[in-house]
Amino acid sequence: MMRFILLFPLLLLAGCATLSPYPERPTVSVTSFTLAPESTGLAPRFRVGLNVVNPNRRELPLVGMSYSVELEGTRVLSGATADLPVVPAYGSADFTIDLSPDLLGSARLLTHLMARQRDQLDYSFNARLDVGGWIPDIRVEQRGELNLAAQRRR
Repeated sequence: MMRFILLFPLLLLAGCATLSPYPERPTVSVTSFTLAPESTGLAPRFRVGLNVVNPNRRELPLVGMSYSVELEGTRVLSGATADLPVVPAYGSADFTIDLSPDLLGSARLLTHLMARQRDQLDYSFNARLDVGGWIPDIRVEQRGELNLAAQRRR
């Protein structure tokens, strides 16, 4: 009986942890990438358009978001914002975010690229979406390759 009393709270917590109001992971897609108009000085800022798709039956009230872009495993851009829309249930929302370069990370990447020329680069876009309250953050990761050889031929 004592074991049951000790195990019951653990089982209850484990069961609650699997009950999320967002069972399907939202997707984040990059729709545009431009130099921000207010960019000046040595560290230009970039403006990135994003589309968030919510495949769940509850609206997604985004409280905040932090994000980063890595090339070849080196962080080159990052940012955070609290200016986000509510993504409707079974819907999507478009918005823009600003990213700042990591100058040391960019220098490491440049050194790496100069050491050996490559036709493609691995990239990853990582985002942490905060929906507030007791709901765990939603993490999104998009990975792929940038084909540089095709860009050189143009």
